[in-house]
Amino acid sequence: MKKLVIATRKSKLALWQSEHIKALLKQRYPDLEVELLQMSTKGDKILDTPLAKIGGKGLFTKELELAMLDGRAHIAVHSLKDVPMEFPKGLTLAAITKREDPTDALLSEKYSSIDELPEGAVVGTTSLRRRMQLLAYRKDLRIKSLRGNINTRIQKLKDGEFDAIILASAGIKRLGISDSVRFATPIDTTEMIPAMGQAALGIEAIDDPKVLEMIEFLNDEEAFIETKVERDFVTILQGGCQVPIGVHAKLNGDKIIVRAIIGMPDGSKMLKEKRVCNRSSYVQLGKELADVMIENGAITLLRSAQDMAEELL
Repeated sequence: MKKLVIATRKSKLALWQSEHIKALLKQRYPDLEVELLQMSTKGDKILDTPLAKIGGKGLFTKELELAMLDGRAHIAVHSLKDVPMEFPKGLTLAAITKREDPTDALLSEKYSSIDELPEGAVVGTTSLRRRMQLLAYRKDLRIKSLRGNINTRIQKLKDGEFDAIILASAGIKRLGISDSVRFATPIDTTEMIPAMGQAALGIEAIDDPKVLEMIEFLNDEEAFIETKVERDFVTILQGGCQVPIGVHAKLNGDKIIVRAIIGMPDGSKMLKEKRVCNRSSYVQLGKELADVMIENGAITLLRSAQDMAEELL
């Protein structure tokens, strides 16, 4: 194979991610021609409506998937948290890269932590998961929808639309923009449980043995194990961005620690679970944790959460 085409969104973060994978491919295969096919997705074009209202995170992947299915591209690089649980026939999740910092971060020009925010402070996020956990901790906060790429969101903060905004630490680090605001404070995963797959890149590819063999080296074993637990958990609960759901698995030697949370968008009711298991048991861990939550009323809670989310949106 002499040429490989990567389908990518045009945002700065998406291009960084694709250029990162391109560099790794060129390092591994110096004679390989790697081309980026830049595309705009529906999720990039509709910026005034919350994702949950217009179809979810799959809106960031559909056009890229079509490019692979019709032969214009071989692989696509996604933030794994944006990757749907199911794939069109002919495509597969081929690799999961080494994880960056999985935390969420509070960005502000005035305040260095959630505790420092004044009563009634306006915080920007469109994530129901972040909204739930913020309001569970601080019911007085005013949560305002925040869409657009990272630079657009930061500019809205600087323009005074928000007292603080919440972004993924991984994106901030990858773009090197932590110095663009006065405070960019990571929130520990024990305080705000991240989204499934947060900080890992998912490489979606055509189901072609030559392509799959070529990109196999991109797969990171630890990230694969951690995110399998997370994706299995969300799959069992059938949770997308229409409901508040967080799950984070972390390998620590021969142990794996997983924390999960679901609840109402206003933080009024939540279920939280934590498990510490042997690394070797990871294959069933996500399902087992989901089953425990289901026994404790997760399905009913998620239905109520979705009804509330639809009212909020």
